[in-house]
Amino acid sequence: MSLSLGKLKLDGKSHVMGILNVTPDSFYDGGWHFDNENSQKRIEEMIAQGAEIIDIGGESTRPGSKPVTVDEELKRVIPAIEFISEISDIPISIDTQKTEVAKKAVEAGACVVNDVGGLRNTEMIQAIADMQVPVIIMHMQGTPENMQTNPKYGNTVQDIKDWLEVRIKAAEMAGIKRSNMIVDPGIGFGKNLKHNLEILGGLEQFKNIAGGVLLGASRKSFIGLLNSNGSSDRLAGSLAAAMIGATAGVDLVRVHDVKETRRAIDSINSIN
Repeated sequence: MSLSLGKLKLDGKSHVMGILNVTPDSFYDGGWHFDNENSQKRIEEMIAQGAEIIDIGGESTRPGSKPVTVDEELKRVIPAIEFISEISDIPISIDTQKTEVAKKAVEAGACVVNDVGGLRNTEMIQAIADMQVPVIIMHMQGTPENMQTNPKYGNTVQDIKDWLEVRIKAAEMAGIKRSNMIVDPGIGFGKNLKHNLEILGGLEQFKNIAGGVLLGASRKSFIGLLNSNGSSDRLAGSLAAAMIGATAGVDLVRVHDVKETRRAIDSINSIN
């Protein structure tokens, strides 16, 4: 039985998740959509461009970033969630590591919790079990403050799979069904260029360990390292990563460039 995220059913094809960072300091679009007017404009734009789900985050997790308070994060994300719920039935994902933010976001209309902390917080595990909503479990080595300080792996893909399996089992013990979980290998979160490329080459290995797989490679720094360009010139590399993901059968690609990615993904889906 396939996993449903609101009206979006994971059906074996790849689907486009649009990113809305309601933050002043995210690595690529920090500050662009920080106020309500600009965030609402971006929401309408992503829906028009073909986003199938929108992921809203109110706390930057770029390398070196520091956490914000629960109240500040709620002040950033709840208005955006409420606005989407008013104008559309598009599914909403809340990108947070905080239990209270996850609860309030689901109350406001979010139907998925995207925990970049990887369910390392037992309170978050219990909250998701109680709310009975799907959860995205992302792998991160360390924390945003220290994750890029000499990350190391034995076998990158296997080590990440083993880590995710531990978190999945902890969630199952709390009553969350494995089929209600999506895994994200966490490109750029405690990984260097070599590790990120190994993940892209091994995406198929993450299939079937949970209810779905998410790939989040959009605009990340490893793409810049490959082509020596700045973040504003990472579109081609981001599209290439998304197409690699679609070819490998990932269920969701989390992206900044919705229009271009949707066109690329539709092309891949038409032949898969």
